[in-house]
Amino acid sequence: MQEIRLSNKTNKLELDPYSYQLQDVESPELFREMFPYTETPKIAFNYRRVPENMPEDIFITDTTFRDGQQSRAPYTMEQMVHIYKLLHELGGPNGMIRQTEFFVYSEKDRKALEKCMELGYEFPEITTWIRANKKDFEMVKSIGVKETGVLVSCSDYHIFHKMGLTRKQALDKYLGIVSDCIEAGLRPRCHFEDITRADFYGFVVPFANRLMEMSEQSGVPIKIRACDTMGFGVPYPGASLPRSVSGIIYGLQHYSGVPSEMLEWHGHNDFYKGVVNATTAWMYGASAVNCSLLGIGERTGNVPLEAMVFEYASLRGHLNGMNTKVITEIADYISKETGYEIPPMTPFVGENFNLTRAGIHALRTDADAVFEGRNGSTVCFFTFVTDISTESIKDRGALATRRSLEMTIFGKLMLIFRKIFIPERKR
Repeated sequence: MQEIRLSNKTNKLELDPYSYQLQDVESPELFREMFPYTETPKIAFNYRRVPENMPEDIFITDTTFRDGQQSRAPYTMEQMVHIYKLLHELGGPNGMIRQTEFFVYSEKDRKALEKCMELGYEFPEITTWIRANKKDFEMVKSIGVKETGVLVSCSDYHIFHKMGLTRKQALDKYLGIVSDCIEAGLRPRCHFEDITRADFYGFVVPFANRLMEMSEQSGVPIKIRACDTMGFGVPYPGASLPRSVSGIIYGLQHYSGVPSEMLEWHGHNDFYKGVVNATTAWMYGASAVNCSLLGIGERTGNVPLEAMVFEYASLRGHLNGMNTKVITEIADYISKETGYEIPPMTPFVGENFNLTRAGIHALRTDADAVFEGRNGSTVCFFTFVTDISTESIKDRGALATRRSLEMTIFGKLMLIFRKIFIPERKR
């Protein structure tokens, strides 16, 4: 029988939600109508809207050294240590970049991890991502790492076709892995891979319920990372599961009791929704969004970490100690030291991000803002005419000044236009 309880989140009496049990189906649920191989994936709606529930503490976690290395030539040990230092500087003293994760299977990766730990930074906390076996758990613990990610694929695409298991077999295997992780003295972070193609009520929620029970019994916090592995997640209110980002985050909290601080979103950009999906996860209850620098990652990439820096500032009205000057330094370092070519139109870090070739867009209705630009600490969201200042564009961090404008013919025309059509503001 369901019980009526006072919720410590809404401070209202609520009827206990239905307790979903594992549905150990004989054949896989592949949502073929939603994900046909021969057509564009479908976005279906059932118009079930869930409430926003943004946590008080929202932050960023990093996967530059894990997912960010899977699609490119690996970083050297020296490069990884330097990038880790830049992440620390960007995240600031309040730990806005809360964690980063490393592989530990090569000697180079282990050396890099150890060198980073020797720096003694509180943030980003160093975690790992490992295969799920006792030997690896013991290795990670011996290094001094306190938290590790373990892969627990959730969709029937993976359970049936990749691993050759039934849902019950997969569930039992995963619970055994998490138990071994806790026994080894580590905090588990369970990566719910391919959650946007998984049977949410038939597998995801029952599995999360068991994890929360295990966490309560052991006293060890168990995190859940909701992984939009194929980028199928959508931010639209009323969209149907399994593609609804808000539905996933709300469901894990409402039906499984996963606390916000134990809930993390990991997105991919296959359908251009990486950033907006991550923001949606924040808005509906996940404290953490997992990103990589410059969005480098599998296929079309991960959520760009620098994008979520500005999403945070836009949502909260401040940077909470993050040092945005470092973003240009990071982009320059990765570009010059590793040979990675940043597409010129990339927001915040591309050569052309604040450049326009259509002169009319260089003007704003605010007369005093015409000559403002980007300096090392502030990004102003309007643009200039091409070739206003070649050096400032190349440097991507210099201030476009009135003098550089006046050096061009169009700059002089802008001055005339300003004097004729835009009255001077009284000071």
